[in-house]
Amino acid sequence: MAESYPEDLKYHPDHDWARVEDGEAVFGITWYAQDALGEVVFFDPPEVGAAVSAGQPYAEVESVKAVSDVFAPLSGEITAVNQELVESPERINEDPYGEGWLVKVKLSEQGELDGLLDVDAYKALLAG
Repeated sequence: MAESYPEDLKYHPDHDWARVEDGEAVFGITWYAQDALGEVVFFDPPEVGAAVSAGQPYAEVESVKAVSDVFAPLSGEITAVNQELVESPERINEDPYGEGWLVKVKLSEQGELDGLLDVDAYKALLAG
């Protein structure tokens, strides 16, 4: 899969993304994050109903290289978990913005959106 960063997403500097619509968001990790991790072999999801806080870890992904925390780009309550990833964590590598989504969240702090990066700012961060 070629490196990509969809323009309709908001990005957190810790290489997480949020697709926000009507007070809800889908979270995942970026192409850069899955590439840096290498082959993902395990996803430890949070529980539905758990509260997440922006900038705080809410799940773990394990690759052949390391175990890494996944950081919430925004605060809210988890309404769904991608259970497919428990059986097939490689989807995070194969399709990080589609079938590799991690959780859905009902947002509690809409103002936090202003603190996230757009695609151009995220690409600038990656370029260092």
